[in-house]
Amino acid sequence: MNALPDWAAWLTALLLLLGAGITFIGSLGLVRLRKFYDRVHAPTLGTTLGTLNIVLASMIYFSITEARPVLHEILIAIFVPVTTPITLLLIVRAAVFRDQLGK
Repeated sequence: MNALPDWAAWLTALLLLLGAGITFIGSLGLVRLRKFYDRVHAPTLGTTLGTLNIVLASMIYFSITEARPVLHEILIAIFVPVTTPITLLLIVRAAVFRDQLGK
């Protein structure tokens, strides 16, 4: 296992904290927003951008410490932004259907 250079440690820490912060802000939106349709939007954005930063931090850290490119995190970076909006769409459509049945 190779030692992590200072620049990589700082960049990894910055990306990790940025990703955690963005994800936390999205979670706060889930708690603070009043309407259901507003509530589902904030975590979706936070999850997508936060996960991207955390995955980048992981790629930098493990690529340097293992002295080889670690690219399997790219699958995470692809699947999360693709599946999160689809999940949001399905949840909102179910809520719209439920609202229409109630009227």
